[in-house]
Amino acid sequence: MLRHNSASQWSRLSQWRLLVLRITPPLWLIISLTSTLLLTGIKLRGDLQPVELRLFDGLVRLRPESEPDDRILIVAITESDIAAQEQWPMSDAVLAQVLANLQQHQPRAIGLDIYRDLPHPPGSAELGQQFQAPNIFGITKIGNPDNPSIPPPPQLPPKQIGFNDLILDPDGVVRRQLLFAESQGNTFFSLGLRLALHYLKFEDIEPKNYHKKPEYMELNNRVFVPLRSHNGGYSNIDDRGYQILLNYRAVQPAPVVTLSQVLAGTVSPDLINDNIVLIGATAPSIKDEFFTPYSVSESTAPKMPGVFIHANIVSQILGVDSGNSQTSNLFWFVPQWVEIIWLSLWGICGGFLAWRIHHPGMQGLYFFLGIFTIFGTTYVLFLFNAWIPLASPVLALTLAATGVIAYKQIHNFLHDSLTGLPNRSLFLDRTQQAIAKSQRNKSICGVLFINVDNFRLINDSLGDLAGDQLLLQLVERLKNSVRLGDTIARLGADEFAILLRNLQSVNNATIVAERIQKDLTYPFILNGHEVFKTVSIGIALADTAETRAEDLLRNGNTAMLRAKSLKNIRYQVFERTMQVGGLDRLQLETDLRLAVTRGEFVMYYQPVISLTTREIVGFEALVRWQHPRQGLVTPERFLKVAKETGLIIPIGRWAMQEACHQLAIWQQSLKSDCQIIVGVNLSGRQFIHPDLVTEIQGIIQDSGIDPSGLRLEITESVIMDDVEATIRLLHQLKNLQIKLSIDDFGTGFSSLGYLPRFPVDVLKIDRSFIAHIGEATEVENLAIVRTILMLA
Repeated sequence: MLRHNSASQWSRLSQWRLLVLRITPPLWLIISLTSTLLLTGIKLRGDLQPVELRLFDGLVRLRPESEPDDRILIVAITESDIAAQEQWPMSDAVLAQVLANLQQHQPRAIGLDIYRDLPHPPGSAELGQQFQAPNIFGITKIGNPDNPSIPPPPQLPPKQIGFNDLILDPDGVVRRQLLFAESQGNTFFSLGLRLALHYLKFEDIEPKNYHKKPEYMELNNRVFVPLRSHNGGYSNIDDRGYQILLNYRAVQPAPVVTLSQVLAGTVSPDLINDNIVLIGATAPSIKDEFFTPYSVSESTAPKMPGVFIHANIVSQILGVDSGNSQTSNLFWFVPQWVEIIWLSLWGICGGFLAWRIHHPGMQGLYFFLGIFTIFGTTYVLFLFNAWIPLASPVLALTLAATGVIAYKQIHNFLHDSLTGLPNRSLFLDRTQQAIAKSQRNKSICGVLFINVDNFRLINDSLGDLAGDQLLLQLVERLKNSVRLGDTIARLGADEFAILLRNLQSVNNATIVAERIQKDLTYPFILNGHEVFKTVSIGIALADTAETRAEDLLRNGNTAMLRAKSLKNIRYQVFERTMQVGGLDRLQLETDLRLAVTRGEFVMYYQPVISLTTREIVGFEALVRWQHPRQGLVTPERFLKVAKETGLIIPIGRWAMQEACHQLAIWQQSLKSDCQIIVGVNLSGRQFIHPDLVTEIQGIIQDSGIDPSGLRLEITESVIMDDVEATIRLLHQLKNLQIKLSIDDFGTGFSSLGYLPRFPVDVLKIDRSFIAHIGEATEVENLAIVRTILMLA
């Protein structure tokens, strides 16, 4: 009953896992939206405003400049004009003469961007008489606590007065302008607005309240929407009053003449007639200059005179008089929620591209294309007087892409590239956390160590791609066998591990193992082939307080190896008795490595006696290990470990050198009385070593032996791995004038057909054929031995 209920629980959990995976948004989308949310907060704080304002200036400079507005004439008071008058401010008489000369050509409006709150005789009466004209407008300065106000000319009525205060952004650049301002309960008009409204009155265009929002001004169906602190790239400005964003026409917005030209009467009447005339100082000594979006590109004159800025304002307002009622010089802005969507789209785009594209070069290319698209869209809209943030979407794209790439780097460092599963490092970390939590909660956690049986056979027969397909299909089956909170990891090429949390007993872990084994009863489809695969599973539980993640994984591996050795048993629960053999194996490997470096091996020589002469005709060199604590160790105890670890290579090389050294001594002492042959075993790892022939040739030369006294003994199983390559190698060895012997011959009957092609001198028939050859039951073995002798 316990097994049935637990199995039902695992089935329900698998269904919940699939449901959660379906409704969970992709991780790249979460990172992208999180990046966008973070960036939106940064923008609202005002941290991006300086960058956005600089980019706005760049867009202004990049946009083609318009031709000078021929509805406006600027009378510039230059340094030469001031020198010619020999005083500043100029006298009332000179200013009266200037106004009189201009009035001769009937301008629509004359704006004085110079303060005349005090008389500057002589000529005050003449100037007062000129101020009686209804088309002359003077200026006042509203001021602020840091910049005191300046009264207007006393001779002008209030309706012909406008303030010339300019608004500076936090970086000191003029990008916006007040149209109206409230001060002490009075409403003031800007000089530019006064002049433009007076001009438009002749075109039958009068200001009125916008019907949807009466607080907005409307001119010729154009609504002047006041600038707010969040419009465009702004996010932290004082938006009090009725402000608009300045749409600069050009560095020189209108034709320019000098004061001296007006006094001399050399100005063309066409520049004055029916136009607006602005009189202001352009001389640097007057210090009526300001930074504008053009300041960066104007290296010789980075600042723009105030009269030029007022001319740009007038020209922008006069844009409502254009023939096309759909065009306007007024900037427009998208709502803040549209900006957030705009940022989100680019954040999602950056995250998606970074997630799907893996090549760094392609990532850079698409990133560049994304920035180019953002800039191109922003610039095109800017040409149509729309200002949308530029830095924000670029940063959204960058931040989301960077976040996804950083996550992928961390993910790739901690996950397997093929399956996407956690790797050993991450698995050990999660296992350690699970152990600590289980100790607090008085529960049990466990590890299933899984090894795919004979996995290499898939790669060798169907190819590496089929092997990858097998692993991916296996992972899907493993996922369906565990709960959502459990962790599956890939530890090696054919090794996996599963971390099971909150177990009640070992039965819960065995149920998972059985579910896995049951799922593997169905075939895998690999390149059109049906393939059945089994796995060996080791189960280890963290049931002691001192258990570490490494210990738990090692115990699972030990149990898996026990299950694999038992053949028909597909899973095994770890027991403490299994650990003893593993520790002995580890100690043996450690001692063996030390023995190679310390030279603890000794050589014993077993004599070979001729049955005919009863004399010694040679020796077989046998390696023994003189262990410092265990004494003499035979090959049966250490040879398998030496082969598995590759230590057989240096051990075999030492044995060859030692045997040849001893053979040289015997050949020297015996001279030509008789020939002694020393046989040296050659392991499979040595036989396939690429430098075998060169190495043996060097040992023969160094020892100075007669090579005909050396015989290499190779087992039959080694030479049958690749027969053609073996035959070529045997011929190379024979060219060294040494003798060759096949050991344990007869254990692989497939070698009988190749025997005539093997250039060997001696066959050592396996003892299984001759141990009982005289007995009546061994007739078959006797026949085999005779066949071998006949072939030899």
